[in-house]
Amino acid sequence: MQNPAIQRLPLPCRRLGDGKYHHFFGYYNKSPWDRSDRYVLAHRVPMADADLTPDLVAQIGYFDTRDGDRFRTVGETRAWNWQMGAQLQWLDGAPGRQLIYNCRTDDESAFYPGLGAAICDVENGALRYLPMPVYVVAPDSRYALCVDYRRLYVTHQTIGYSDDSSLRARPSLDLAPAHDGIHAMEIATGQSRLIVSYQDLRNFHPVPSMDKAIHWVSHIEINPSSSRVLFLHRWTERVEDETCFLHRLITVNPDGTDMRLLECSDHPLPQLAGHFDPDAVGTFDYEKSEYQISHPLWKDDTHIIVWGPHDGSIHYHLYEDRAGGEVTVIGAGVLTENGHMTFSRTHPQWLLSDTYPDAQTSERVLFLYDVERGMRFDIGTFYTSPDLKKENRCDLHPRWSRDGRQICIDSIHDGDRQMYVLDAGSVAA
Repeated sequence: MQNPAIQRLPLPCRRLGDGKYHHFFGYYNKSPWDRSDRYVLAHRVPMADADLTPDLVAQIGYFDTRDGDRFRTVGETRAWNWQMGAQLQWLDGAPGRQLIYNCRTDDESAFYPGLGAAICDVENGALRYLPMPVYVVAPDSRYALCVDYRRLYVTHQTIGYSDDSSLRARPSLDLAPAHDGIHAMEIATGQSRLIVSYQDLRNFHPVPSMDKAIHWVSHIEINPSSSRVLFLHRWTERVEDETCFLHRLITVNPDGTDMRLLECSDHPLPQLAGHFDPDAVGTFDYEKSEYQISHPLWKDDTHIIVWGPHDGSIHYHLYEDRAGGEVTVIGAGVLTENGHMTFSRTHPQWLLSDTYPDAQTSERVLFLYDVERGMRFDIGTFYTSPDLKKENRCDLHPRWSRDGRQICIDSIHDGDRQMYVLDAGSVAA
């Protein structure tokens, strides 16, 4: 029987671009629109699917929605992946219209040799380079937070960068080094410093499952006022099997002080038994795990929306960022599976999210949830090929326009990897 709190409300949807190339933006956590809601950032590639090597190039540019969606190229990169692209994003706090993206460089003396970031001023085409690849830039554009993408390629290949053209070699890594972790880099100067090390994290409220595990961080996000950082601390003894990943949700100041543990999903791992076959794990089994903490994002300066377990059950949860802060279930009985969630900045009663593919139909649902009324509106369904591997899949990763009237997704339902815009003005504005 249909849940009365879930209604079907398809919204008008159009593709960006002429379809001669493939386009995607990447993750759900940033808006591809500039401040004027005219220009939409995108990566352009000649193929819909490929195993990534360091030689594959993605063009960097944007669609001009007031000029027939004309795509304008501003650069190119060989530091990207299908999930997050090159961490392409607007520098909202910078003057004019500037964007930043990760790239490969010739600087082998950099902290992460050969990897950095490029800043393009789209008004005059000027480029300048920074000595570290960025994960996320603060909304005020004063600093970025940076991690080792080669480490991510070992621990969580989907969001890492490889240096090996054969895609076979994975370097051995220290389990929890003291010299590496999350770095804060000044956008103006490129100067950086380590604010949280992997050793710090292993020693912060430790649990026995950390002792023999390799540690890393992901899903780093900065609150709207640029004053507070959230991230997921993850660890495992078996990197090849994501169902063996363990998770914590942590917040910290941008200088590394006042670190707080908001949630820990440490749990027994029968998968570590010698007879367990990690190849038997389905593409989306990890995303649907009852223990996973995933896709956290700031609702405002003091609250975080996340999918994960708390007090023995898994839901969309809203965390208050303070010791012993309140944790509230969002959408009990309605929002029942993992997704990529974002609150509207202009109309914060609206939560935008999606689902992973249905096991039988391979359809993903895109929906809006009205927190005030407890109503979910399914605004579109989109097919994805079950033949895509985990590293190459095309999640919807829905994102708001700045005025909260449009939604942008990546999708491959027409056979091409493209970006689509849905008109949400009649519903969410």
